[in-house]
Amino acid sequence: MPDVRITKLVPWLAAVTLFMESLDTTILTTSIPVMARALGVMPLDMKSLLSCYTLSLALFIPISGWCSDRFGSRRVFLAAIALFAASSLACGLVDDVGALAACRLLQGVGGAMMVPVIRIVLVRSVPKSELVAVLSMVAIGAIVGGMVGPLTGALIVKTTSWRMIFFVNVPIGVLGMVLVAKRLPDFRAAVVPRLDLLGFLLFGSSLALLSFVLEGIAEHRFSPLGNAALIAVSVALFAGYRRHAASTLHPILRLDLLRVRSLRITVAGMFCTRIAFGGLPFLIALLYQVGFGYS
Repeated sequence: MPDVRITKLVPWLAAVTLFMESLDTTILTTSIPVMARALGVMPLDMKSLLSCYTLSLALFIPISGWCSDRFGSRRVFLAAIALFAASSLACGLVDDVGALAACRLLQGVGGAMMVPVIRIVLVRSVPKSELVAVLSMVAIGAIVGGMVGPLTGALIVKTTSWRMIFFVNVPIGVLGMVLVAKRLPDFRAAVVPRLDLLGFLLFGSSLALLSFVLEGIAEHRFSPLGNAALIAVSVALFAGYRRHAASTLHPILRLDLLRVRSLRITVAGMFCTRIAFGGLPFLIALLYQVGFGYS
């Protein structure tokens, strides 16, 4: 059993991790027009910085549990924080939108490995009688991060350079690495199944292609026939993954879990909510700053 002091530290590490990920998802929304002017592009051209981060989260979260079981939760979490901090530093140093989007993609990989792994550690180290209360406390980190992100980004670009938005993650990441190396329990599975690489490629390709097509539709990048063809390919890739997952003992993403009614309702509700409200912080910031000319 982990030391009691270590067990008490894990919820705080989880809360800070969720705070960092949520903050990084929303901190750019109010600073996009300033960054666009500095980089010499249109504000709408910056939307890839937001979509790259969330897309890499979606792609790499499914394999985070396997990595934790295979290499140990402490090692994976330490590597994730290091990648997150290093890519944040790189984001603040580049001068090109394409390079910035690539760094944001790497930042998302680090975030995708941090949050699920710390939750696994949380579930395995906290007594079940305290788990609901601890998870509720940890969730506050994500809520607060989403609330203060836009305001923090606005204050940074108003008082200093936009690059500081990314640089603030570096000292937090270094402190997190020190705490993780000394205090985080190290869990790993005795027997780890082989990674479902084919499933990862099918599911990831489907998701990435769909995101690319939706962005292309917004920019009128392709003809209607081209959009329909790419969407059909994305659907075919997902159908291939669904068939593969049904015949694989350890798929990367278990779609049969959606047979659980409570989970199915939750996923459907969250999907509709995200579709409706996910773009509001980005669009409202552009409306007030670019449309109305406010600071």
